[in-house]
Amino acid sequence: MPQVRIIAKNFMDMVAALPAMKLDKLYENAFICEAILRSLPPLAKKYVLQMLCIEVPVTAKSMEEWVLPDGVSKHRVAIDRLIQLRIFTETVDRKRETTYTLNPIFQTNLKKLLLYGVVLPREPMPSNVTVRLPSSEDLEAFALGQWECFLLQLINSSQIERPSNISSSMMKIFQRGLLSQRDKEAPRLTESGFQFLLMDTNAQLWYIIREYISNSEERGVDSADLISFLLELSFHVTGEAYNINTLTEVQKNTIKDLADLGLVKLQQGRKDSWFIPTRLATNLSVSLTDSSSRKQGFVVVETNFRLYAYSTSKLHCEILRLFSRVEYQLPNLIVGAITKESLYSAFENGITADQIISFLQQNAHPRVAERVPSVPENVTDQIRLWETDLNRVEMTPAYHYDGFPSRDLFEGASDFARGYNALLWEDPEDSKKMSLVVKAENHVHMREYLSRQRQ
Repeated sequence: MPQVRIIAKNFMDMVAALPAMKLDKLYENAFICEAILRSLPPLAKKYVLQMLCIEVPVTAKSMEEWVLPDGVSKHRVAIDRLIQLRIFTETVDRKRETTYTLNPIFQTNLKKLLLYGVVLPREPMPSNVTVRLPSSEDLEAFALGQWECFLLQLINSSQIERPSNISSSMMKIFQRGLLSQRDKEAPRLTESGFQFLLMDTNAQLWYIIREYISNSEERGVDSADLISFLLELSFHVTGEAYNINTLTEVQKNTIKDLADLGLVKLQQGRKDSWFIPTRLATNLSVSLTDSSSRKQGFVVVETNFRLYAYSTSKLHCEILRLFSRVEYQLPNLIVGAITKESLYSAFENGITADQIISFLQQNAHPRVAERVPSVPENVTDQIRLWETDLNRVEMTPAYHYDGFPSRDLFEGASDFARGYNALLWEDPEDSKKMSLVVKAENHVHMREYLSRQRQ
């Protein structure tokens, strides 16, 4: 059975993929500079701040003296990340000496931000103009409701009745990998679509935003402008009202699409209209691994494979149907069972055992979340065993690297691949071969990294 893995990249991966001219254009916005500084590894942040007031190139040898001997691999990962984002410019002179220079546009705007501060291009509207603003609880409920409506549209894509508040631009995102459709047939979930539903909300949001940005050129919108606006939006205050008339036409259309996702709430007054950012919008510049934004769990799994979900959400019920047999549903309780047949159906749809187990752990009810493990071991072990019945052999396209000239280069390459979650196998014990295997999708990045290290 083929395995499909969805990579929910964050904004910094999208930024790194932009052409040099668009990157420099992005760095003209001080908020972009701050967001990128937040996203950098700790060592990379240190380098940027240390070089912020240095106007001349710094040699690679000098920077290597800034770290302890056991931090060499982290140093190389940090330098490579800074080069990818064009924060550092690497230069090699005739004497083969490498120097690094801080991007002057990034340097100027970040320095201005830290020294003088920068205000948003728009201020919250006064309370005497905006009346009946939603409370934080109402705003949270709105965001959750819109997001659930969006996901239900994906699950129930084969049904005739569809919610009318999902814009056509958002539906195009569904068609890019999550849904497939043949002639005169209703759309069906792809393997990526099934896996997408089991991801946590942050990861789902990143995936949708990534696809929204990637097809922006087709809508006549510059991707750099769109990234800039979305990151700028993350610095707005949750629950405050901002005048829509302060936006450009492109930004107004984007705000309407984001309202479908629950990132903002739109309201109309007598004269003005405004948008109110929700927590989903202000979390856009937060890392995917940040646990503070995770919602409270609702699932209890027993050792007899019985499953109890304390929820009134129709979405939760539909997601549980993907890998379990739902037996009955009460107003605030869903009762089901994890069976061999229900799991086989999930595996055939491209869902993996690890994704199911991860979903159950991330959404464990507070009463069982503190237990170790939160999901009984006999259940997780059996889920994996049933998967191995179908997956005796797993094929993963990959590249094999060997013949490294030095141990340092081998370890640096291993750390680099591990940073992309692309390292499949390594053999550090054999000092002669020093082999490693990397996923094929990351071969281009590895090749660029190795070529830079050999210069």
